[in-house]
Amino acid sequence: MKLTGIRQMEMMDVPKPAILNDRDVLIRMKTLGVCGSDIHYYVSGKIGSQVVNYPFAVGHEGAGLVEAVGKGVSLVKRGDRIAIEPAMPCWECDQCKAGRPHTCRNLRFLGCPGQAEGSLSEFIVMPETSCFKIPDQMSYDEAAISEPLAIGVYAVKQSIPMKGAKVGILGFGPIGMSVLLPALSQGASEVYVSDKIDERLQIARENGASLTANADKEDVVGRFTDKAPELLDVVFECCGQQEALDQAVELLKPGGKLMVIGIPEFENWTIPVDTSRRKELCIQNVRRQNEAVQPALDMIAGGEIHVDPMVTHRFDFKDSKEAFDLVAGYKDGVMKAMIDFD
Repeated sequence: MKLTGIRQMEMMDVPKPAILNDRDVLIRMKTLGVCGSDIHYYVSGKIGSQVVNYPFAVGHEGAGLVEAVGKGVSLVKRGDRIAIEPAMPCWECDQCKAGRPHTCRNLRFLGCPGQAEGSLSEFIVMPETSCFKIPDQMSYDEAAISEPLAIGVYAVKQSIPMKGAKVGILGFGPIGMSVLLPALSQGASEVYVSDKIDERLQIARENGASLTANADKEDVVGRFTDKAPELLDVVFECCGQQEALDQAVELLKPGGKLMVIGIPEFENWTIPVDTSRRKELCIQNVRRQNEAVQPALDMIAGGEIHVDPMVTHRFDFKDSKEAFDLVAGYKDGVMKAMIDFD
């Protein structure tokens, strides 16, 4: 299934991908989660400088079955059930050698224009370093959701110690939920969540949020500061909206930390200088994840985190466009739409 234009998508017959390198793995896709970045490409044809050249397959939150392996593969074998890490670093540049493969100078990423066709396809080929075996009891949904969950796990790790922390999450899509779950599991005392979809806020409350606010209907800052007058230790911006960033600056206590995860459709953030300077706020961007896939899988497998409530809708592969239209329109209280290949 490939994007063929703005909000256009067609099923296409393409050759089955071949194993070209000794450490390649041929994967039969089982399930795929629709991500917000996929939707950016669907509705806008680009994210920043990354512009789609049609036709192009997006998709990167996936799980599947190993169909075949190259002769140098040792991490997985035919028949293994796997979660897929969509990033393909070179492992040779300065960033990779410094332990930052997520900012690899030569990074290739599934479903990223100019880098690699995505996993919205029956078969894909990935290097073995992107393949993570999953236990028998883990579902393919859980394996696929380990990708966004890993971003949340990484973001929480990069922020502050969670024990006893007062946390804000502005934007409660799959990434916002992927922050909530590890934050709570690591001891956050209170978590305040905003979104514009009531159904998502209900999911937040059911999964441990202390207080929620609908940003279209309520004064988010006023509601949260009534409950937390000394303000919050850390705020995760998870929706890519300027108004959320402004709210985060107001909500943070002096010395607080702002974690910027959301991908905006505009080119430049605006930071209130006077408030952020006087509070001496620390502002950190989050670039995907680094060394967090296996920890995310372990949290799921061990029952520390339950990601099933994230899945709200399912579609057959042939109905992928319906899935993308649903997510793009924020319809029917959608949190995470999954596409099944069987």
